[in-house]
Amino acid sequence: MTSESSEITDLQPGQALRVSVDEGFAVRVVQGSVQVVSPPAWFGDNVFNVKSTVHAEEVHVVERGGWIEIVALSAARVQGLPRPAPVSYVNTTRVGRLVQLLTGGLAWKG
Repeated sequence: MTSESSEITDLQPGQALRVSVDEGFAVRVVQGSVQVVSPPAWFGDNVFNVKSTVHAEEVHVVERGGWIEIVALSAARVQGLPRPAPVSYVNTTRVGRLVQLLTGGLAWKG
């Protein structure tokens, strides 16, 4: 499994898969149960990981990019779903383009 494709990976109980992902990457469990361990985070001098249990037909979205670990709690099939590309709207009016540049976001077409 890579962070760029949506291939399905089979995991045996206890088997772990480590993959580098971007923010917004989703892990879909097709069959079985897995534990998703978030990328490391720091709080002062302490390092911690958030562990989430995901069951069949559930989806877990990774909040921060980095290396995640997917551990099979039972025989499992998992699918990685990369974050979809953002939709951008181009506003051709001068004011609309200025608003887009200033906000770094979307300005509705007028």
